[in-house]
Amino acid sequence: MAHKSMGCLRRVVCARRFLLSENSGLPSPKTIWRCIHINEPMINEEIRDREVRLISADGEQLGVMPTRQALEMAEQAGLDLVKIAANAQPPVCKLMDYDKHRFEQSKRERELRKNQRIVTLKEVQLSATIEENDVQTKFKNAVKFLQDGDKVKVSIRFRGRQIAHADIGLKIMQEFAASIEEYGSIERRPLLEGRHMIMILAPKAEKKSFAEKSQQRKEKHAASQAAAAEDATTREPKPQPKKKVKRESENMI
Repeated sequence: MAHKSMGCLRRVVCARRFLLSENSGLPSPKTIWRCIHINEPMINEEIRDREVRLISADGEQLGVMPTRQALEMAEQAGLDLVKIAANAQPPVCKLMDYDKHRFEQSKRERELRKNQRIVTLKEVQLSATIEENDVQTKFKNAVKFLQDGDKVKVSIRFRGRQIAHADIGLKIMQEFAASIEEYGSIERRPLLEGRHMIMILAPKAEKKSFAEKSQQRKEKHAASQAAAAEDATTREPKPQPKKKVKRESENMI
């Protein structure tokens, strides 16, 4: 319902702007029917302020001027007039290619999302009467999850009278965590919740990354020292030829 009401609100706003454009002749229908998202700035004819402080595409301050004049300058330059500081007095607008700006911004956001790792919680279920073969299978699954960077929820469900021997389940949990400590560490110790005992394992941070960073710093430092030494050698002043000192006897002659 919230999405529908928001869509209706946007359509009402757009329809109202379309009527204003027919009566006043200010905004074009093409701009009017562009529904504004909440996080998007106003552009071009959507800017209703009487005057704005304008910044050029190169970042130069062009001063305060009527909005109509700023729109004409944007049209002459083939750019958009974008309101970047709506709360300022007067509002601050900038000349830019807004479509290109949005494309570059979405590209940066995609790159950030690509580099982000979404950690999910996988589950491995054990039992108080689990066999050794089944433990090995669960172990392999948990190792795979941890190597993929996911957390692992290890759970044991006690059936019937097994709940009276929860210490057996605790021992199984501890042995399982000890066998997998090379790949993951205990983030949440085994805890009994009703008839379930739950433990959370988290992937271990790679120690190699710290060693690699340290090695890179050493190599960078060595390279900078070598460059500084080479620069000092090239800048070393050349020995100037010694001036011949005339003897006093020659001067007397």
